Amino acid sequence: MISSMSKPVPALAMTDGQREVLESLARSQSAAHREVLRAKALLMAADGAANATIAAAVSVSPATVANWRTRFAEDGLVKFGQVREGRGRKPSIPDATLERIVTLTEEYRPQGETHWSTRTMAGVAGVSKSTVHRVWQELGLKPHRFDTFKVSNDPRFEEKLVDVVGLYLNPRAPRGADVSSGGERPSPPGLSQQAR
Repeated sequence: MISSMSKPVPALAMTDGQREVLESLARSQSAAHREVLRAKALLMAADGAANATIAAAVSVSPATVANWRTRFAEDGLVKFGQVREGRGRKPSIPDATLERIVTLTEEYRPQGETHWSTRTMAGVAGVSKSTVHRVWQELGLKPHRFDTFKVSNDPRFEEKLVDVVGLYLNPRAPRGADVSSGGERPSPPGLSQQAR
Protein backbone atom coordinates (compact mmCIF):
# COMPACT_ATOMS: atom_id res chain seq x y z
CA MET A 1 0.00 0.00 0.00
CA ILE A 2 1.33 3.44 -0.97
CA SER A 3 0.93 6.10 1.66
CA SER A 4 -0.55 9.45 0.66
CA MET A 5 1.50 11.11 3.38
CA SER A 6 4.56 13.01 2.27
CA LYS A 7 7.98 12.37 3.71
CA PRO A 8 8.67 14.22 6.94
CA VAL A 9 10.84 17.28 6.40
CA PRO A 10 13.61 18.03 8.89
CA ALA A 11 13.37 21.18 11.00
CA LEU A 12 14.58 24.31 9.24
CA ALA A 13 17.99 25.44 10.52
CA MET A 14 18.27 29.08 11.55
CA THR A 15 20.46 31.20 13.81
CA ASP A 16 19.27 32.91 16.99
CA GLY A 17 19.52 36.27 15.21
CA GLN A 18 17.36 35.07 12.32
CA ARG A 19 14.80 33.65 14.76
CA GLU A 20 14.67 36.96 16.61
CA VAL A 21 14.03 38.90 13.39
CA LEU A 22 11.34 36.43 12.26
CA GLU A 23 9.61 36.50 15.66
CA SER A 24 9.53 40.28 15.50
CA LEU A 25 8.08 40.16 11.97
CA ALA A 26 5.50 37.53 12.96
CA ARG A 27 4.18 39.87 15.70
CA SER A 28 4.31 42.98 13.52
CA GLN A 29 1.12 44.87 12.80
CA SER A 30 2.72 47.22 10.27
CA ALA A 31 4.77 44.84 8.09
CA ALA A 32 3.39 43.51 4.80
CA HIS A 33 0.91 40.67 5.36
CA ARG A 34 2.81 38.25 3.09
CA GLU A 35 5.98 38.85 5.15
CA VAL A 36 4.14 38.20 8.42
CA LEU A 37 2.73 34.93 7.03
CA ARG A 38 6.13 33.86 5.72
CA ALA A 39 7.77 34.64 9.08
CA LYS A 40 5.17 32.57 10.96
CA ALA A 41 5.58 29.68 8.51
CA LEU A 42 9.37 29.72 8.78
CA LEU A 43 9.22 29.78 12.58
CA MET A 44 6.90 26.77 12.54
CA ALA A 45 9.27 25.05 10.09
CA ALA A 46 12.18 25.73 12.44
CA ASP A 47 10.17 24.11 15.25
CA GLY A 48 9.84 20.96 13.11
CA ALA A 49 6.23 21.26 11.89
CA ALA A 50 5.30 19.51 8.62
CA ASN A 51 4.60 21.54 5.48
CA ALA A 52 0.93 20.50 5.40
CA THR A 53 0.43 21.58 9.02
CA ILE A 54 2.12 24.93 8.39
CA ALA A 55 0.13 25.44 5.18
CA ALA A 56 -3.17 24.87 7.02
CA ALA A 57 -2.14 27.24 9.82
CA VAL A 58 -1.22 30.17 7.54
CA SER A 59 -3.75 29.44 4.74
CA VAL A 60 -1.34 28.77 1.89
CA SER A 61 -0.53 25.63 -0.11
CA PRO A 62 2.06 23.11 1.07
CA ALA A 63 4.01 23.85 -2.15
CA THR A 64 4.27 27.51 -1.09
CA VAL A 65 5.62 26.47 2.31
CA ALA A 66 8.17 24.21 0.61
CA ASN A 67 9.25 27.11 -1.63
CA TRP A 68 9.61 29.42 1.38
CA ARG A 69 11.74 26.80 3.16
CA THR A 70 14.00 26.35 0.13
CA ARG A 71 14.43 30.07 -0.40
CA PHE A 72 15.23 30.67 3.27
CA ALA A 73 17.76 27.82 3.22
CA GLU A 74 19.44 29.36 0.13
CA ASP A 75 19.28 33.10 0.90
CA GLY A 76 18.48 33.45 4.60
CA LEU A 77 16.92 36.82 5.38
CA VAL A 78 18.84 38.68 2.64
CA LYS A 79 16.00 38.60 0.07
CA PHE A 80 13.17 37.93 2.52
CA GLY A 81 10.84 40.76 1.45
CA GLN A 82 11.59 40.62 -2.28
CA VAL A 83 9.29 38.95 -4.77
CA ARG A 84 11.20 36.67 -7.13
CA GLU A 85 11.53 37.55 -10.80
CA GLY A 86 8.55 36.35 -12.81
CA ARG A 87 6.25 36.27 -9.77
CA GLY A 88 3.48 38.66 -8.92
CA ARG A 89 0.99 40.51 -11.04
CA LYS A 90 1.87 41.04 -14.67
CA PRO A 91 1.38 44.44 -16.37
CA SER A 92 -2.21 44.64 -17.52
CA ILE A 93 -1.76 47.38 -20.14
CA PRO A 94 -0.26 46.21 -23.44
CA ASP A 95 2.69 48.27 -24.68
CA ALA A 96 0.80 49.26 -27.85
CA THR A 97 -2.06 50.73 -25.79
CA LEU A 98 0.36 52.53 -23.49
CA GLU A 99 2.18 54.01 -26.49
CA ARG A 100 -1.13 55.09 -28.05
CA ILE A 101 -2.21 56.89 -24.86
CA VAL A 102 1.11 58.74 -24.66
CA THR A 103 1.12 59.68 -28.37
CA LEU A 104 -2.47 60.94 -28.30
CA THR A 105 -1.83 62.90 -25.12
CA GLU A 106 1.30 64.63 -26.39
CA GLU A 107 0.52 65.17 -30.07
CA TYR A 108 -3.26 65.49 -30.51
CA ARG A 109 -6.30 67.16 -28.99
CA PRO A 110 -9.81 65.77 -28.93
CA GLN A 111 -12.14 67.42 -31.44
CA GLY A 112 -13.96 70.39 -29.95
CA GLU A 113 -11.96 70.28 -26.70
CA THR A 114 -8.97 72.23 -25.34
CA HIS A 115 -7.28 69.18 -23.80
CA TRP A 116 -7.77 65.50 -23.02
CA SER A 117 -9.72 64.40 -19.98
CA THR A 118 -9.33 60.92 -18.52
CA ARG A 119 -12.82 60.00 -19.75
CA THR A 120 -12.35 61.18 -23.33
CA MET A 121 -8.95 59.47 -23.55
CA ALA A 122 -10.39 56.28 -22.05
CA GLY A 123 -13.12 56.24 -24.70
CA VAL A 124 -10.64 56.67 -27.55
CA ALA A 125 -7.99 54.27 -26.18
CA GLY A 126 -10.47 51.59 -25.11
CA VAL A 127 -9.35 51.40 -21.46
CA SER A 128 -10.82 52.61 -18.16
CA LYS A 129 -10.43 56.19 -16.97
CA SER A 130 -8.49 54.85 -13.96
CA THR A 131 -5.98 53.24 -16.32
CA VAL A 132 -5.53 56.52 -18.20
CA HIS A 133 -5.06 58.39 -14.92
CA ARG A 134 -2.49 55.83 -13.72
CA VAL A 135 -0.52 56.10 -17.00
CA TRP A 136 -0.54 59.90 -16.89
CA GLN A 137 0.47 59.87 -13.21
CA GLU A 138 3.36 57.43 -13.71
CA LEU A 139 4.71 59.30 -16.75
CA GLY A 140 4.12 62.80 -15.37
CA LEU A 141 1.79 63.79 -18.23
CA LYS A 142 -0.47 66.76 -17.55
CA PRO A 143 -2.65 67.44 -20.59
CA HIS A 144 -4.56 70.19 -18.78
CA ARG A 145 -1.40 72.28 -18.56
CA PHE A 146 -0.41 74.31 -21.61
CA ASP A 147 3.21 74.69 -22.67
CA THR A 148 2.49 77.53 -25.07
CA PHE A 149 2.04 81.25 -24.50
CA LYS A 150 -1.44 82.58 -25.21
CA VAL A 151 -1.73 86.08 -26.60
CA SER A 152 -4.53 88.23 -25.20
CA ASN A 153 -7.31 89.81 -27.30
CA ASP A 154 -6.98 93.06 -25.35
CA PRO A 155 -6.30 95.98 -27.76
CA ARG A 156 -3.93 97.53 -25.18
CA PHE A 157 -2.13 94.22 -24.57
CA GLU A 158 1.20 95.32 -26.06
CA GLU A 159 1.30 98.49 -23.95
CA LYS A 160 0.48 96.54 -20.78
CA LEU A 161 3.02 93.87 -21.66
CA VAL A 162 5.78 96.48 -22.00
CA ASP A 163 4.83 97.95 -18.60
CA VAL A 164 4.83 94.58 -16.85
CA VAL A 165 8.09 93.43 -18.39
CA GLY A 166 9.60 96.82 -17.58
CA LEU A 167 8.62 96.40 -13.93
CA TYR A 168 10.39 93.05 -13.81
CA LEU A 169 13.51 94.47 -15.43
CA ASN A 170 13.64 97.67 -13.34
CA PRO A 171 11.19 97.57 -10.42
CA ARG A 172 12.17 100.99 -9.00
CA ALA A 173 11.64 102.97 -12.19
CA PRO A 174 8.42 105.03 -12.25
CA ARG A 175 5.77 103.70 -14.67
CA GLY A 176 2.38 104.91 -15.84
CA ALA A 177 0.11 105.86 -12.90
CA ASP A 178 2.93 105.54 -10.37
CA VAL A 179 4.75 108.62 -11.75
CA SER A 180 3.27 110.92 -9.09
CA SER A 181 4.33 108.65 -6.25
CA GLY A 182 7.86 108.12 -7.54
CA GLY A 183 7.40 104.37 -7.82
CA GLU A 184 6.73 103.88 -4.11
CA ARG A 185 3.38 103.31 -2.51
CA PRO A 186 2.48 105.53 0.46
CA SER A 187 2.05 103.82 3.82
CA PRO A 188 -1.52 103.43 5.11
CA PRO A 189 -2.93 106.36 7.08
CA GLY A 190 -2.27 106.28 10.79
CA LEU A 191 0.91 104.24 10.48
CA SER A 192 3.96 106.36 10.87
CA GLN A 193 7.52 105.13 11.28
CA GLN A 194 7.25 105.50 15.06
CA ALA A 195 3.98 103.54 15.36
CA ARG A 196 5.39 100.46 13.59
